[in-house]
Amino acid sequence: MNLKLLLPFQIFAEVSGVRRLVAETRGGAFGLLPQRLDCVAALTPGILIYETAADGEVFVAVDEGVLVKTGSQVLVSVRRALRGSDLAQLREAVQQEFLTLDEHAQSVRAVMAKLESGFLRRVATLYDQ
Repeated sequence: MNLKLLLPFQIFAEVSGVRRLVAETRGGAFGLLPQRLDCVAALTPGILIYETAADGEVFVAVDEGVLVKTGSQVLVSVRRALRGSDLAQLREAVQQEFLTLDEHAQSVRAVMAKLESGFLRRVATLYDQ
């Protein structure tokens, strides 16, 4: 299989000769072998594992995203990714960086929610008149 790992702003990795791949979804982890039927899966933050003859097992921490397998091509599109050889370090990175939103992102979401609700209230008063 050929694996292409995409980030919003660049190609994180292009790997050919992938023997197997394991990814995490809301329903649990699942594996892909070269003969598997085509599929699409929504990925959750976790560890993506793929194996090649040259590199052996490779571990990549990924954020939420989508996996698409068509024929021998596997495209994985995620927001963020980190490669590493230490599983404990990668698991910690997933918990710290991917699963918890930083305070800035939470405050921006709160402000946007207030703006949206204020806008909807004003539009509703226009229709009531």
